[in-house]
Amino acid sequence: MTASDFTHESAHPLGATHPLALAPVTGPASSVDGFVRQFLRNLNYERGVALSASTSNDRYFAFAMTVRDYLMARWLEDQKRQREAQAKGVAYLSAEYLLGRQLDNNLLATGLSDIGAEAMAACGIDIDDLRAHEVEPGLGNGGLGRLAACFIDSLATLGVPNTGYGIRYEYGIFRQTFEGGQQVEQPDSWLELGSPWEFPHPEAARTISFGGHTETYDDEGTERTRWVPGWNVLAVPYNYMVPGYLNGRVNTLRLWSAKATNSFDLRVFNSGDYEEAVRAQTFAENISKVLYPEDSTPQGKELRLQQQYFFVAASIGDFLASLPEDFDLHKLPDRIIFQLNDTHPVIGVPELMRVLVDEQRLEWADAWAITQQCFAYTCHTLLPEALEVWSVDLLGRLLPRHLEIIYRINEEFLAEVRERFGDDEMRIRNMSIISEFPDRSVRMAYLATVAGAKVNGVAELHSQLLREKVLPDFNAFYPGKFTNVTNGVTPRRFVRLANPGLSALITEAIGTGWVTDLERLRELETYAEDPQFRSAFAAVKAENKRRLGDALRARDGVEISDGHMLDVMVKRLHEYKRQMLKLLHIVTEYESIASGRVAASDIVPRTFVFGAKAAPGYVMAKRIIHLINAVGEVVNADARVEGRLKVLFPPNYNVTLAERLIPAADLSEQISLAGKEASGTGNMKFALNGALTIGTDDGANVEIRELVGDDNFFLFGQSEPEVEALWARGYKPAEFYQADDNLRRAMDLIASGAFSGGDKTVFEPIVSNLLYDDRFMVLADYSSYIEAQARVDAAYADQDAWTRSAILNVARCGFFSSDRSMRDYIERIWHTPPVI
Repeated sequence: MTASDFTHESAHPLGATHPLALAPVTGPASSVDGFVRQFLRNLNYERGVALSASTSNDRYFAFAMTVRDYLMARWLEDQKRQREAQAKGVAYLSAEYLLGRQLDNNLLATGLSDIGAEAMAACGIDIDDLRAHEVEPGLGNGGLGRLAACFIDSLATLGVPNTGYGIRYEYGIFRQTFEGGQQVEQPDSWLELGSPWEFPHPEAARTISFGGHTETYDDEGTERTRWVPGWNVLAVPYNYMVPGYLNGRVNTLRLWSAKATNSFDLRVFNSGDYEEAVRAQTFAENISKVLYPEDSTPQGKELRLQQQYFFVAASIGDFLASLPEDFDLHKLPDRIIFQLNDTHPVIGVPELMRVLVDEQRLEWADAWAITQQCFAYTCHTLLPEALEVWSVDLLGRLLPRHLEIIYRINEEFLAEVRERFGDDEMRIRNMSIISEFPDRSVRMAYLATVAGAKVNGVAELHSQLLREKVLPDFNAFYPGKFTNVTNGVTPRRFVRLANPGLSALITEAIGTGWVTDLERLRELETYAEDPQFRSAFAAVKAENKRRLGDALRARDGVEISDGHMLDVMVKRLHEYKRQMLKLLHIVTEYESIASGRVAASDIVPRTFVFGAKAAPGYVMAKRIIHLINAVGEVVNADARVEGRLKVLFPPNYNVTLAERLIPAADLSEQISLAGKEASGTGNMKFALNGALTIGTDDGANVEIRELVGDDNFFLFGQSEPEVEALWARGYKPAEFYQADDNLRRAMDLIASGAFSGGDKTVFEPIVSNLLYDDRFMVLADYSSYIEAQARVDAAYADQDAWTRSAILNVARCGFFSSDRSMRDYIERIWHTPPVI
């Protein structure tokens, strides 16, 4: 029996009748004494050491395993209830899960925070030392992975049966370091000392096939097709428990690790060819070796597709294997919905069809009707290049049967299009799942849209643009299929845990219910007018800055300056997110002081904090990181600035650092070009923690501004229709450069080599890109952005009014809870009631 919410219970192999064998699983006593006993038991019998001889790693593992023991009883009982209820569940398919550290989250969810701390104190152990020892698993790249982690947290809190499926990457998102200001990628060895939160289940491994060919055969008078694979790997599941907040529910995150079916050839080894003896193992394990392998090479592309098929085939097979033997597969949509988190898992559509048609012998029409009800697709982008495509050649070589199935899906779909719209060849070409130009390829977003019961965007504006501009023909063809679910973040991690001072202040004012009903933050609105509450809120923000300063001093040896506005931009480094626009503002401020046009004393003191990783093959993004660090080095060292401007770029931004940085921020930079950001979730986290936003009307910024009010949001830049109109007229960025003196000075200062030791060639590609291409209209929005930053300065000068606005941001952003997002998915897409 596998440990999954979706696994059926077989008869006990020994026919056990002992009362203890049949009794419910119980956890340790929820007391300090009970916790200490279990901790020492784990330390002695699981780690094999006495307390007096234990290392910090031993103590951390024993502590984590003790918390895990409390979860275990609930987890096993939940599986039992789910097997009995046979209720519909959610299988969340995501290539990324950016979980963050698990210890405090699991203590909070189980109500053991105080008991655990007291138990460790009784053993002479500082619980903070144990916290510091935990390594967060970097199994995601940014917002997509963090969103997935928030969603599975909320599903558990809401009591909805769910298994999150993904990949147990041996090396997660790279560990970022800087050498000479340039990004250097180091492997993220998060498993180096093991992980106490995971359970391997090698007995539940699934065989995943690749390559080979297909053949037809006669099946009692019916011609059928079967896949004859060329090679196989094993997918070994590792389970993580996902607890709901104080409700006893524990769901499952199941991550797959790749192993070779025949990992070691003793005969070859004995012949002396040691490398060849383990070649199969090395080849197989590459599949789950690294998160998002560099795909600028054919080998990298093939490995990415292997990863995607590997985890969805294992996940779909895992769920189907959990069904009773006599289950009627026509009722599959009553038991499961597979949610496709972006295009990475879309290969699951032909996989389910293959299983139903080839292995279960269902008729094609029946299988297709089932499949169309079992999948739903979330699109997370508006950028055409981010809508994944796979070449027909690669798909045909790696997954030949799946390509045949995709061809047939497309053939029947286009027949429906012709029946509805006639022989409109342009429409047919635009809607075909198979693209003919520039190379024959499969458009995975189109496949997901055709197969999915619902397609959703992740913010109101994004969903509108998805319907009207990205997939308009599909919206016309499938009325009612497209919907919106605005993203959200879990208040447990990103307010309750990350911001204990603010959490205590909120609870003192309105009670504890807000942690699971974030709309209750509206009750704080009246407190914005209370001078005492404003004073207490400002004190919390000051304390959060001190906590951040302590963390950065210990982590990176840098200092946060007292009295500075903390101006923060943390997100993946991509040109559309426009870190360059932020940098031009910094250079403008610096140039005005260095040139003598403005006295340093007239500048509002600011510390600018960046956090960002660039994809290893994204050359321009890495150049921008280099320039940010170079500007920081010059600005921070220039005595003329008098310490009133400071640029910090701590390397390797992750969830752990986010939990310190976000509560400390005064200003949140959400400055993508309108129409390019799908939603964002960092914007929500900052607003919920009392930072004011400077931003464009893009993604969820639109909804944040509508909720908090124009007076509490610094809006700038073109709207999405204005962006489109400027492109249509013919955008010439150099004209904006010529027309704005401040912009010209800032650009010229960069071009002069002022930030590169006089070498004008170092950052010339950035300058030329902005002047002659500027795809994301940095120069077009510069003037509006600088004007908005002047409004920020003026507002920050009145600290009491700023604090009032910050409180209103917190009070009015309860909508952005991932609990609400999940309720929207349940109501609009999944129809999966909670199992209490």
